[in-house]
Amino acid sequence: MSQDELQALHAKYLRKLSAVDMAFRRYLYDQINWEVRMIGIKGARGVGKTTLLLQRIKLAFADPNEAFYVSLDDFWFQSHALDELAQWLNSRGVTHLFLDEVHKYPKWSQTLKNLYDDYPEMRIVYTGSSMLEIDHSKADLSRRQTLYTLNFLSFREFLAFEGVLQMPALTLEEVLKNHVVKAMEITKEIKVMRYFEDYLRRGCYPFYKESGDDFLLRLDETAKVVMEMDLPAVEEVTYQTIQKAKSLLMIIAKNVPLEPNIQTLVNELETTRDLCLKLLYALDRAGLLLLLTDEPKSYKHLVKPRKIFLGNPNLMHAFAISIEVGTMRETFFLSQVGAMAEVVMPKQGDFKVNGRYLFEVGGSGKSFDQIADVPDSYLAVDDTEIGYGNRIPLWMFGMLY
Repeated sequence: MSQDELQALHAKYLRKLSAVDMAFRRYLYDQINWEVRMIGIKGARGVGKTTLLLQRIKLAFADPNEAFYVSLDDFWFQSHALDELAQWLNSRGVTHLFLDEVHKYPKWSQTLKNLYDDYPEMRIVYTGSSMLEIDHSKADLSRRQTLYTLNFLSFREFLAFEGVLQMPALTLEEVLKNHVVKAMEITKEIKVMRYFEDYLRRGCYPFYKESGDDFLLRLDETAKVVMEMDLPAVEEVTYQTIQKAKSLLMIIAKNVPLEPNIQTLVNELETTRDLCLKLLYALDRAGLLLLLTDEPKSYKHLVKPRKIFLGNPNLMHAFAISIEVGTMRETFFLSQVGAMAEVVMPKQGDFKVNGRYLFEVGGSGKSFDQIADVPDSYLAVDDTEIGYGNRIPLWMFGMLY
């Protein structure tokens, strides 16, 4: 391991650190217990995991040499091992190691376990694909780490990122009970519906700002990278399986919300039922799809989903052949509420949340006819700035994180 190679890695780290934007931090930053010895952060590609790591270094260390950041997809790891780097850093007093894209490193979980055991004075923070089934990894990381998930930008975060509104997140109960007061406070400050429409088109990924008019093209490329690079890094898949995953995504994009006939999908993909379900759940974990099931979702027991949506409203703009406004509304609701609560398909209504609250989603003229006389039932209505009673503006469900 030459000094020149290590200096090149260090220079990359400092360049990234100097370029990181500190004006806006994702919601998760303040929820993480940074004192834990090992922290894992999962999330879909493009949601800001790398920025989160670099912001932590910049905020926590007056001397950046006390920490070190590296992405494990760096070409350096083609001829070197992570434990080599850890040993070298430890010998020079580095106390915090920040590792990006761990799923790109062979036997990453066993390597992290070894680093945790071999260097008790070193703290490790790592990021990985949201597809990682970390709890099922061969090495037992569960008792050594605290694991977090970074979701897509919420509507609340989008407003903060745009610099138009700063406000704390609301709990679901606050939205249900106090939505009128909260909506009055917010709409006094901003024209909320204008920003809501903008969010649906481009606001779920922080990179929309740097992408400009090319955002949807870049989002399309991001999805391709997930399937061509992240999926093989997480699952043992063939080239043919990757092509099937792409075909599956396009079939769903043309038919959202899809109420799937699994056998029909199996026939179209020329695959097996097990592989079809495995791909559906992998794309759900990757943030490209949202699967709505009768019971709380389990990645250990793959059941047929009742409805399939694209993963967020921006993906609808990128992939959907035609955008149906009702589907867009339901996609927004499920992506925002599903990030913070348990959402299933009810026998009556559109969504059941936390086993208690029943929701119908629709436009401003939506009525209670379908869920009349059902306790704890609500309407999430679009094209509405301020609601009343159990009629809640749809955009308010974007204030949960």
